[in-house]
Amino acid sequence: MSKKKKKKQQEDPKVHGDLKGFKMEIDSFGEISSSFPIDKINEFLNKNVEDKKLKDREDLEDIKRGPEDE
Repeated sequence: MSKKKKKKQQEDPKVHGDLKGFKMEIDSFGEISSSFPIDKINEFLNKNVEDKKLKDREDLEDIKRGPEDE
């Protein structure tokens, strides 16, 4: 007897609250498209991911806070 394979429904992955609705796709030419602008992604990464190369910098906290409103 053959076994039938069940198709899994594609579920949205669990993500950080700031990234709700974030989707990335790579087309057949290798171009990456995203539902968020790259600036927003970079801002999120700067705040939430420690960069080992920058850990000894004195202005690291300023970088994490982001641009200040004048």
